[in-house]
Amino acid sequence: MDFKYDVIVIGAGHAGCEAAAAAANLGSKTCLITMDMNKIGQMSCNPAVGGIAKGQIVREIDALGGYMGLVTDRTAIQFRMLNRSKGPAMWSPRAQCDRGKFIWAWREVLENIPNLHIWQDTVEELLVENGAVTGVQTCWGVTFRAKCVILTAGTFLNGLMHIGHKMLPGGRCAEPASYNLTESITRHGVVAGRMKTGTPVRIDARSVRFDLMETQDGENDFHRFSFMSEPRRLKQLQCWTCFTNEEVHEVLRSGLADSPLFNGQIQSIGPRYCPSIETKIVTFPDKPQHQLFLEPEGETTRELYLNGFSSSLPMEIQIEALKRIPCFRDLVVYRPGYAIEYDYFDPTQLRHTLESKVIKNLFLAGQVNGTTGYEEAGGQGIVAGINAHINCHGGEPFVLGRDEAYIGVLIDDLVTKGVDEPYRMFTSRAEYRILLRQDDADMRLTERAYRIGLAKQDRYDLLCRKRDAVSRLIKFAETYSIKADKINEAMDALGTSRLSHGCKLIDLLGRPQITVENIAPYVSAFRAELDKIEGNKEEIVEAAEVQIKYKGYIDRERTIADKIHRLESIRIRGRFDYASLQSLSTEARQKLVKIDPETLAQASRIPGVSPSDVNVLLVLLGR
Repeated sequence: MDFKYDVIVIGAGHAGCEAAAAAANLGSKTCLITMDMNKIGQMSCNPAVGGIAKGQIVREIDALGGYMGLVTDRTAIQFRMLNRSKGPAMWSPRAQCDRGKFIWAWREVLENIPNLHIWQDTVEELLVENGAVTGVQTCWGVTFRAKCVILTAGTFLNGLMHIGHKMLPGGRCAEPASYNLTESITRHGVVAGRMKTGTPVRIDARSVRFDLMETQDGENDFHRFSFMSEPRRLKQLQCWTCFTNEEVHEVLRSGLADSPLFNGQIQSIGPRYCPSIETKIVTFPDKPQHQLFLEPEGETTRELYLNGFSSSLPMEIQIEALKRIPCFRDLVVYRPGYAIEYDYFDPTQLRHTLESKVIKNLFLAGQVNGTTGYEEAGGQGIVAGINAHINCHGGEPFVLGRDEAYIGVLIDDLVTKGVDEPYRMFTSRAEYRILLRQDDADMRLTERAYRIGLAKQDRYDLLCRKRDAVSRLIKFAETYSIKADKINEAMDALGTSRLSHGCKLIDLLGRPQITVENIAPYVSAFRAELDKIEGNKEEIVEAAEVQIKYKGYIDRERTIADKIHRLESIRIRGRFDYASLQSLSTEARQKLVKIDPETLAQASRIPGVSPSDVNVLLVLLGR
């Protein structure tokens, strides 16, 4: 071994796995360095993938040629499509996974990618010469040389765990923290900070009274995370729900004086949208109960995850509080919940490629950029891996727009706005969420990934067949005429108003009461057209139906996005000395100097840069 690579990836979490796979699949000689090869792709908290907006990100990773969707489908033990009661822009897939099988599925993927090596070790120092990264050095004294380095260290950088007054160094429970690496980066001018996250108690299923809980079943229809997946392999399991009560809250309140979150022991900021149970009872003192979700950790294990009960209270307080819930009165736990503090780096010091503006050829992805969640990490990882390969071998930077992907929204928010708390993706963060649906991630992204060589031929061929089938179905609906006297009995049966004159089939499909499935039995020619569909028929029909029903909304949002593209095309980096522009507000000058935006559209999204400041820049550009 010569320990010389094109790309080195530090950390084998969700960002690191996607980054290493992308760089290697594109042709870069890549090394993935991890502390423990048996924890590759470890789900540090909930063994679940997806959720609101997060599920869309996983489908985008898959559409680009990444692996999170494939690994999830392969190890899923429950699948659900969330937000079914809302429009398709809000539908979000989520899967509970077998934690152990997820790790080994990822390891199988990585060990069979050409150009990708795995090295078990801990990186202690980033090597930099003349402002550019040249490699890394490990705790075993090995020096790796590389053209690019991708840092995806998760919560391990100077990680410190908390349970009550007890503090232990570590990156995860029973795993050591990583020391010295943060300092080797900040000495070059990169700004670091501290953040906090937490995880709940793990419960022995043999001690739970399931008869006192509500069951929550999964779904087993055609939906998957990957556009390439086969039917789910593992046994599909139930989840359960229950509620806290005033007795529980009283016990929790009795321990607040010993809570690291409230006694000053933890100084850093935790995720607003995934609060600890003690934060919930303090923030919402009048709420008599909080819902909890009990979820299996695997297909055969007895270990259960208590979603909604994240805590760093003393162990005895956690257990005593839970025993006040009837279904947990005989509770036995595997381990208590805990909080963890860790280092992150200011993401406004990154380019949209996720390359550092301070250290050339250093890329950062995942929680080190101030995000929270496996999906956000994986989305950053694949973009960092692609761009690290491009830095090594040439090509145009790979950047996703806000109208192209949730991944684009995520990275633009990080780079433009920065973070003051762990960043979590929501559909509300995307101004073009009608364009960024989970059903059409492949339509948006696979061709781009195919052009750079990441999406392979089989994936591209599948996209082409799907796109052609959807187009044929829509074309048929646009051109096929429906006669009123032949369809009005069906209109009565389907609970919608009768036709007074003939129309096109697409006009009927635009009605909320009518779907492709329920109208097909009444229109023989349409039924015959559906029978011609090859491949994943249900997926193709759903994609076509969404485009038909929401065409007006989709077209309107595309028009708005195209207008904003005019500002995206106006490049301003290097064209202004912002500090000297007295016609800008003081805050705008300060923010523009700090961020140094690439385009005028990016400048317009910086907090503190007003529309009048943007107009000043337009005037100075002569536009």
